Formats: sequence, C-alpha cells, structure tokens
Amino acid sequence: MKNRMLIELERIRKEINREVINPLVPELALADLSPLLTMVANARADYVKALLDLAQATEGEAPSIDQVHQLRDRRLIFEELVTATNALETVIQREYMDVKDGQRPKAG
Repeated sequence: MKNRMLIELERIRKEINREVINPLVPELALADLSPLLTMVANARADYVKALLDLAQATEGEAPSIDQVHQLRDRRLIFEELVTATNALETVIQREYMDVKDGQRPKAG
C-alpha cells in the first residue's frame, strides 16, 4: 500500500510540475545550454580568481571586511547560478519540460 501511494505521488507530482513548468519555458536542445554553462563557468572563474587575488593582495594576512564582502558577493553569484542550473537539470531529468533532440554544442 505504501509503495503504491509513493508511485502515485510521483506520478501526480510529475504531472503537476509538467503542467506548470512546460508552458513557461522554451523547448531546449543541448546546444541551447551552452550560454548557461558558460555563464556558470565564468562565475566560478571569477570567484576563484577573486580568492587568489585576495590572497596575493593581503600577502597571506587576514582580509578586511570589505574584501570579504566582495568575495562573498562573488560566491553568492556563483552558488545561485549553480543552484539554478541544478534545478534546470532536475526539470529535464524528471521530464517536466520538453527537450529537443539536438546536437552537442560546438566547441569554440
């Protein structure tokens, strides 16, 4: 009985999520995700570079509050983009939206 209820719960959750999400988002192909993945990579690079620059600027000493706030802001941007990208991945995996059959993005 419990397993049947869980199976039915998953079916209803998928149906509701698809009804809500699918009309709001465009049908995507793998190639359409390249700008998104590049954006996340740039945010990651910016965050890591800021850390390394901070270590260089402080010569290993503790950073100022302002310096830490700047680093935190970069982390917040990076983490938010990762969280959103993971949410999109879940939407795709659970088939809450339509996806196009398509080619891999071109390396550039």
